[in-house]
Amino acid sequence: MENLDANVFEMKEENINKASKALKAMGHPLRLKILCVIGEKELPVMDIVKQVGTTQSNISQHIDILREKEIITSRREGSKILCKVRDHNILQLMGVMQETFCPASES
Repeated sequence: MENLDANVFEMKEENINKASKALKAMGHPLRLKILCVIGEKELPVMDIVKQVGTTQSNISQHIDILREKEIITSRREGSKILCKVRDHNILQLMGVMQETFCPASES
């Protein structure tokens, strides 16, 4: 790490706040699981409920937090609420977290 330029980790205050807000929202295990289930897809809330394995009320509360923090967006289609990850950068971050914390087992 000693060869790294001192400016590599400098960030604009606005970007630091955005990153902090995203990480805080993603820091809850259930919200992270919701994001993993959604991935690059757009899913109805009931599909998320089935895959995550908790109540619709609980999922809805966490989806509201993720929406508030601008991590996901949702839209109504008939009687369904469809959710998707708002920003491709979040998906990239999740990919890095997966590589870091869930490495493929070596054969």
